[in-house]
Amino acid sequence: MHPTIDLAQQLIHRVSITPEDAGCQELMIERLEKIGFTIHRLKFGEVENFWARRGTEKPLLAFAGHTDVVPTGDTSKWQHPPFEGVIENGMLHGRGTADMKGSLAAIVTACEKFVAAHPDHSGSIAFLITSDEEGIATHGTVKVIEWLEKRNEKIDWCIVGEPSASEKVGDTVKNGRRGSLNAKLIINGIQGHVAYPQLAKNPIHAAMQALDELAKTEWDQGNEFFPATSFQISNINGGTGATNVIPGTLELLFNFRFSTEVTAEQLKQRVETLFQQHQLDYEIIWTLSGQPFITNRGGLVNAAVSAIKLVTGLDTELSTSGGTSDGRFIAPTGAQVVELGPCNKTIHKLNECVSCDDLILLDQIYFETLKELLAKD
Repeated sequence: MHPTIDLAQQLIHRVSITPEDAGCQELMIERLEKIGFTIHRLKFGEVENFWARRGTEKPLLAFAGHTDVVPTGDTSKWQHPPFEGVIENGMLHGRGTADMKGSLAAIVTACEKFVAAHPDHSGSIAFLITSDEEGIATHGTVKVIEWLEKRNEKIDWCIVGEPSASEKVGDTVKNGRRGSLNAKLIINGIQGHVAYPQLAKNPIHAAMQALDELAKTEWDQGNEFFPATSFQISNINGGTGATNVIPGTLELLFNFRFSTEVTAEQLKQRVETLFQQHQLDYEIIWTLSGQPFITNRGGLVNAAVSAIKLVTGLDTELSTSGGTSDGRFIAPTGAQVVELGPCNKTIHKLNECVSCDDLILLDQIYFETLKELLAKD
């Protein structure tokens, strides 16, 4: 069996539902220590993280990823048990195969090959691994970055192993992400009997025109890297469940995925100005999940694109589509960040799976990227 597939299976066997690590990191650490990495185990709260580094010189190329996976749902509906790592018809099945234990395995085996071929490589190689990416992400990568900043350790290039491909491994590299701004909105009214509306104030009726205006607003037109900013209501709740009661409050959750054409503060201001214009009695709690970031063509992007072309023959597409990733915590330090991993078609779904051939190709892509950036010859 190919070393990448073997390691991926070992990782999948560990039931690391977020924020549990279930021994995945120790498995990786054991392999990395054997090839000269210095390990720092970093536990914040109840979350397991580690930072591993080989070398002390710059430039520093870091691989970032997570060992935690999302819950499986009803396991009886899976074609194969989600933590057995069954291989069938060339596909590796199980929770985390694509997101992102397959990537972690490929990164480790690529580094093992690279260090064997280039033991005195230039610069440094590092791993930033957490078990808190699929959950609330408060004690994972963000805390490790704070720890690194205090030590004045600066990442120059970072490859995040998130599943980035659409159809074939290497067809897409994420070289940026949109920002994400969340809000919990409470619109206050006056509860009462539906037969006496003059004695009540319906917050649903009061909010409808403002919400319609929000949904129809053009926030920006995007740019060459990002699509236009989008607004979506993700949850709405009002009422007691009775048909004869006017509710006293209406609660909503909504989200902006925003480009670099607008700031989070500008979005907040525009929303609250609109609510004031509609004379709503409201309370709002804002949460910024991440700022938008972009890594332009240059050192890291060029190396990844070149490696993909060499290994697969594909001309990769650069994209900023999709959700957020832990790259949002790393990019603000000044690092160049890309996301490069397997296909994302089955992530978070029942019967998550990934092509074994794709993981082997991914191992080769990571190896060639390491060569491009850090090999002396």
